[in-house]
Amino acid sequence: MKKLENKIALVTSSTRGIGLAIAERIGDNGAKVYLAVRRPEAGREIANKIIAKGGNADVVYFDAKKPETYKTMIREVIEKDKRLDILVNNYGGTDVKVDLDVVNGNEDEFFRIVKDNLQSVYLPSKEAIPYMIKNGGGSIINISTIGSVIPDLSRVAYVVSKAAINSLTQNIAIQYARDKIRCNAVLPGFIATDSAKDNMSEEFLNAFLKHVPLNRAGEAEDIANAVVFYASDDSSYITGNLLEVAGGFGIPTPLFGDSIRK
Repeated sequence: MKKLENKIALVTSSTRGIGLAIAERIGDNGAKVYLAVRRPEAGREIANKIIAKGGNADVVYFDAKKPETYKTMIREVIEKDKRLDILVNNYGGTDVKVDLDVVNGNEDEFFRIVKDNLQSVYLPSKEAIPYMIKNGGGSIINISTIGSVIPDLSRVAYVVSKAAINSLTQNIAIQYARDKIRCNAVLPGFIATDSAKDNMSEEFLNAFLKHVPLNRAGEAEDIANAVVFYASDDSSYITGNLLEVAGGFGIPTPLFGDSIRK
C-alpha cells in the first residue's frame, strides 16, 4: 500500500525545483496532490504528468504577491474534496542583490522578505488548521533552510525569516497536537536546483562542498523524501521537529574542510 493513499495534499510553488519534486513524490505515494501555483497552465501540465503515471492531481491558484490567495487556495481544495490532510508550505525566497549583511542590506527589502516568507507559512496554516481539526487531524510540513540554524555571512532577511518559521512550526505543533495535527519543518542544505546553481559560481560550490561531510550537493528528491516521511504515518509520533537535510553541513569542526578534503 502506498504511504499516502486516500490523502488530500497541497504544495505551494510546485512547478519546479524542490516544490515540483515534493508534488511528484506525494502523487507517487497515492495522495491527490494540489499544485498551488501562480501559473495555472504550467501547473496543469505537471498535474497531467502525475495523472499519466497513475496518480491524482489538480491545480489551485496561488500568488505570493497576493496574500489573499493563501486563504482562497485552501478554500478551493475544501470545496472540491471536503478535506485537506497534508499542507506543504514550500514557497520562500529572497533577492540576493539586496539581501546582504545587516549593514549593507536594503532595509525595506529586509522587512518585505521577512514578511513574505513568514506569511507564506502563517496564512495557509491559519486557514487550514480548522479544517484539519474538523476532519480529525493532519500534517503540516514547512520548508525552511539550514541557514536558519547556522548563521550566514549574507541573506540575513532570508535566514531570519526561516528561523521565525522554525519557531512558528514548533508553536503550531504544540498548540494543535491534541487535535491530532502534526507540524514539522525540513531544513535543506545546498540543493542543486537550477535556481540555486544559477546564483552560485563553480568556485563557490566546490569550496562549499568541502564542508559537507557527504561531499555532494543535495537533490530535490532528498527533500521530497523527507516531506513524504512527515506526511505519512511513518512519522505519526513526531511533531515540532526540525529535520536538517544538508549532508551533515555545520556538524563537524570548522577544520573539517581544510584537514579532510585535499
